Amino acid sequence: MDNQFIFKYSWETLPKKWVKKIERSEHGNSFDTNTDCPFQLLCFLKLHTYTRVQVLIDICGVDHPSRKRRFEVVYNLLSTRYNSRIRVQTSADEVTRISPVVNPFPSAGRWEREVWDMFGVSSINHPNLRRISTDYGFEGHPLRKDLPLSGYVEVRYDDPEKRVVSEPIEMTQEFRYFDSASPWEQRSDG
Repeated sequence: MDNQFIFKYSWETLPKKWVKKIERSEHGNSFDTNTDCPFQLLCFLKLHTYTRVQVLIDICGVDHPSRKRRFEVVYNLLSTRYNSRIRVQTSADEVTRISPVVNPFPSAGRWEREVWDMFGVSSINHPNLRRISTDYGFEGHPLRKDLPLSGYVEVRYDDPEKRVVSEPIEMTQEFRYFDSASPWEQRSDG
C-alpha cells in the first residue's frame, strides 16, 4: 500500500470538519486541521486499518508573527506498517489551547511540554505541563520572535553569596553609531 492510496483513502474517509486541507508529496501526506480536532484526527490515524500510525516522531512549533493565528503546531508521524510519513498541522494563537494527544501517543507529553516552554502554546488538561528546557524562573518563551535577543535578565554566579543570581540586563557597551562604509576605501570629502 503506497502513500497515494493512504492519501486517497484518508480524504474519502475522514470527516470534513476535522481536515481543512490535505497535501500529498513524495515524502508523505500532510493534513491541515482545525485547532480543536488534532486529537480526533491522530486517534483515527493511529487506530484505522489503512493508516496504522504507530510512532509520533515529534511535535514542533513555528512562529509566524504576521498571521492572526501566529503559531503552527506540527505533529510528525510514522506508519511503519505502510512505510508512510504523515504530518498533521494546526494553528493557534496566544490564548487558544490545543487538545493534548498524550492518550494515544504517550511520548507526546514531552513534546507538548517543549512546545509550551518554547512558544507558549498550551494544551487543555495536560497531565504534566511545566517547563522542560528553560529555567523555572525564565520569563517568556525563547523561540517566540517577539522575545528580545538579549532577553530580560542575566544570570551569573555571585562568589560572595555562593549562589546563582538573576539581575536585569545591563548593557556594558554604550550605543554607538556604526558607519557602514569600509575603512579600506578612501573617502573624498570635498
